[in-house]
Amino acid sequence: MNGNTKTPLAQHLQHGSRAETLAQAYLLKRGLTAITHNYRCKCGEIDLIMQEADSLVFVEVRYRASQRFGTAAETIFPDKIRRLRCTAEYFMQHKPRYAELFSRFDVIGITGPLDAPQIDWIKDAF
Repeated sequence: MNGNTKTPLAQHLQHGSRAETLAQAYLLKRGLTAITHNYRCKCGEIDLIMQEADSLVFVEVRYRASQRFGTAAETIFPDKIRRLRCTAEYFMQHKPRYAELFSRFDVIGITGPLDAPQIDWIKDAF
């Protein structure tokens, strides 16, 4: 096998990446400003970090093809919330220019086909 050949992303990773792109576009249209995406540190990962007026918004994006087994937002369990909070604290400690902003955690739930999704924005979700 040629070392230059790229392995395609697994389908669930492709869907996740597309969902994050859709979520960011959705929030940009609603006046938020993008700071970064897929922020990673030793605590975990945050899909999107954005700013809305004087608020720093940490966004968890969840995609579900259907709601048969629950909504996208219902898949965020306490352990995930702890990791998100830890990651957000790490971000703010290492990016002091955002220290004066309020912060909140939003969830973007995307359901259905990605070419015509239903998008639910839950502000201050936890």
